[in-house]
Amino acid sequence: MQVGTTQNSKDLAAKMQSVNQQILELTAREDRVCNEQDLEKLECEVQALVRQLGDLIVAQKVQHTLEQDEAFRASAKELAHRTRKTLVNKGRVLVCVMFVGGTSLPLDVIYWARKGSAGKRGKGLYPELYLLGIHDRCSPLLASEIAQSSAALCSLEEAKHMMGSRGCELDIKTVRNVAKRFAARARGGQKAEPVLEALRTETLQGRRVVLSADGGRLRIRSVKKGRKTKKNRARYKTDWREPKMLMIYVVNDDGRIDKRVLPIIDATLGGPDALFALMHIYLRSLNIGVTDQILFVADGAPWIWEAVQTAKAMLKLGQVKCQILELIDFYHAAQHLHAFAELKRQWSSKRRKKWVTQQKRLLKKGETGVAIKNLQSAAKGSRSQLLQRELQYFVKNRHRLRYHEVAALKMPIGSGAIESAIRRVVNLRLKGPCIFWKEDSAEEMLLLRAYYKSGRWKLLQKMAYEGGLLYAA
Repeated sequence: MQVGTTQNSKDLAAKMQSVNQQILELTAREDRVCNEQDLEKLECEVQALVRQLGDLIVAQKVQHTLEQDEAFRASAKELAHRTRKTLVNKGRVLVCVMFVGGTSLPLDVIYWARKGSAGKRGKGLYPELYLLGIHDRCSPLLASEIAQSSAALCSLEEAKHMMGSRGCELDIKTVRNVAKRFAARARGGQKAEPVLEALRTETLQGRRVVLSADGGRLRIRSVKKGRKTKKNRARYKTDWREPKMLMIYVVNDDGRIDKRVLPIIDATLGGPDALFALMHIYLRSLNIGVTDQILFVADGAPWIWEAVQTAKAMLKLGQVKCQILELIDFYHAAQHLHAFAELKRQWSSKRRKKWVTQQKRLLKKGETGVAIKNLQSAAKGSRSQLLQRELQYFVKNRHRLRYHEVAALKMPIGSGAIESAIRRVVNLRLKGPCIFWKEDSAEEMLLLRAYYKSGRWKLLQKMAYEGGLLYAA
């Protein structure tokens, strides 16, 4: 049974007719465009009307769906009944929604809430809006653009100004909240089947995949116990934390990143266990078993290789038959050679440099055993714990120093890709003088920034939409 046209539909139609009339008058108007100021003023006037008309068209079509589409209304009712709490239909209410053109327009939607809780904030929901991806009174495209601007630019203030230049006048609090909640919904929808299915469609048949992990640095603000300041504000401290990042990418025949396949970049402050969980999601969703070779390359941090062992065990359980290689980043190994040589105080600077060069050549030639014997010979008789620690770095990782074998396969022997990713995702946005974050804000910005820099924003939008439905349920 169809519902008749509501007063809101009539109001939207009247507004649209008014804007159409303004456009017709502007078209018929004889404007003198003599300089850049005249042209810019005309462009601004036209764009404002076009954006307003576009928002009205979208709002009218949405309102028509809310009123006339029986299947959609049945889906909304089902979503309301799937929630953990018993909700009842409280009737239709007007909800103002801002669309991508910057116009706030009312939509006539059904409000569902618990009995006796009508009017109490946070006690109900609008399942029709959730099905359309409308959260925080913003259309899905507007929320996506706010979050994308927040991730791409240097600050939320810049994102606010950027959205304002497009006709969306928002305060800084709205920009922050929309971006944070968009990221939270995306993380919540990461395990949803449609998201995993989107990753499974990527063809990796016959390709060579590199997995790498590393850590960055940023400062987290936390409340300090004790008396407050003279202005009655809580004191705080800013401790350094290590966000852990995962990167999965494909290399071409020359051993360089294949630009035709977008990399996967993700990061978290949750520690090694959280990174293991992310790795599990991506390895489970990507059809990685059909690749030719899988290379794990990273520095010598123990937590990284624990994650690698977990990933390898997962791949073996999946009966993956491709070649799996582990490799210590050559340039990190070279740094440890330099550190070892610096601890030999009796050596001259010239001898240290010559010795390091010789060991690097041996490692590149595949003569790892000879290089380790040289290290052991140089460390013989020394009681320096630091020297022994550097020696053990190479002894423990000797099976991950097969640079000659990996280079022959035209695969990278360094982890420059993830080092670059850390710089672009973390250092250029979340790290800097006088920059510190609350932990939840940093976690959400890491996700936004990682997907933006990897070129996978469309996938993040899908994750946010699925996460929004899960949140509603």
